[in-house]
Amino acid sequence: MIEGALWRRWIFYNIPLILFVFVLLFPFYWMIVTSFRPDGELYRPWNAVNYMPFWTNHPTLEHFRYLFEETDFGRWMVNTMFIAVTSTVISLFCGVLAGYALARLNFPFAGSLGTMIFITYLVPQTLLFIPLAEIIRNFHLGDTPWSLILTYPTFLIPFCTWLMMGYFKAIPKELEECARIDGASRWKAMLYIIVPIAVPGILSAGIIAFTLSWNEFIYALVFLSSPEQKTVAVGVTSELIRGDVFFWGSLMAGALLGSVPVAIVYSFFVEHYVSGLTGSVKG
Repeated sequence: MIEGALWRRWIFYNIPLILFVFVLLFPFYWMIVTSFRPDGELYRPWNAVNYMPFWTNHPTLEHFRYLFEETDFGRWMVNTMFIAVTSTVISLFCGVLAGYALARLNFPFAGSLGTMIFITYLVPQTLLFIPLAEIIRNFHLGDTPWSLILTYPTFLIPFCTWLMMGYFKAIPKELEECARIDGASRWKAMLYIIVPIAVPGILSAGIIAFTLSWNEFIYALVFLSSPEQKTVAVGVTSELIRGDVFFWGSLMAGALLGSVPVAIVYSFFVEHYVSGLTGSVKG
């Protein structure tokens, strides 16, 4: 609770919060309004008498119909979900094991190795896609979902490893040591004692990895070429922008539908997500 006079709370808390929420949510509001506006209103000159940029009196579902009947948007959604879920599961599995090893096992250069793993996450994708494209071509995986499923972990595993390493360090070692004294092996102590406690951190890493996979654009643009293999991010921008013509209604409808799965994931696990990030910072 903010203490002090009413005017102080408004100046230092309420007004900045309102401005922040407005700036944060206005793009989504604009996207929703544009998705339901008919073309006659979208392309109306700004100086027209009945020009209303922030509202529509004649909402329509024509742009959504165009997406599902005139494009492969449904297929793009399925492709994106399959690629994001599979690459997230692979990255999370490797990240949990690597994070546990770096945080719990005593071996030389463990701290330096953890730092080097995180540095690999900072390498720009615009530099990595060229050698990765050569690897994909050699393995004949071009224009298939596996070209992305096998390349996304290159930046997801370092991130998940770093996040889980910090979370495992925040868990008291005494819990695991008690299990070892009672006869449990290290594997069982990790599986039945440490991993259940680390569920918020695992969910946080999984949510972020899923979001990064869902929104990734560079690799999907380079490795996928046929329309039926594309993801939402690439399909919407490549199929609904032709030359200098922008199909704004369908573009915004595609962006709106494409953001729904990520919003659902965050809405269901927001509490675990926040606690997981907090635990990693403490570590």
